[in-house]
Amino acid sequence: MDAVRVALLREVLAGTEWLGATRRFAGVLRGSVVAHGGGLLLVGTPEYEPWHLAAHLVDEAAWSGTPELAPTLVRHHARPSDPAHLAVGPGRLAAARRGETLLVVAPEEPAPLLERVHAARRAGVTVLALGAGTGELAAMAHDTLAVPDGTELDLDTVQHLVSAAAGEDAGVSPRGRRGLRERLSRLTDALTAPPPTPW
Repeated sequence: MDAVRVALLREVLAGTEWLGATRRFAGVLRGSVVAHGGGLLLVGTPEYEPWHLAAHLVDEAAWSGTPELAPTLVRHHARPSDPAHLAVGPGRLAAARRGETLLVVAPEEPAPLLERVHAARRAGVTVLALGAGTGELAAMAHDTLAVPDGTELDLDTVQHLVSAAAGEDAGVSPRGRRGLRERLSRLTDALTAPPPTPW
């Protein structure tokens, strides 16, 4: 989904809770990775890998000048022969440490994954959850955006809204708004840079 379609979707959703909810969650995500600077890990379930969200976050990281948003996609069935950006297996979660952020995207409770997520949280990792929104994962997450079955939007659409919102307000630093000259410089750099590596 491109920026024009996201803008149209936002117009359709005006007045609903989704715009505020996705922007709030994206702000928590962006704030966590920028404040800690330890990197973003993105994981789904063995049946649902959020590679599409990973690709959008890579794009948003490049376009917004916020490299911390570019995630490491942790895949349950990664093989050493896969390209480097697709070859990170679940063992990476065991190596996660304080300062890192783990975003779990799961349409249903990821029972086999819960133990790894719990261990990462004990190690000091900030855990965010996008998906089912109830149960053990929601209880151990620092923040959750629930997308229960039967709502107006599906999980894939919500991911588009979150990734687009995560790249917004990147011109605001912890020390306050950046100057116009710096923002224009960053925009020029982003527009003249080569496109991100395709997924």
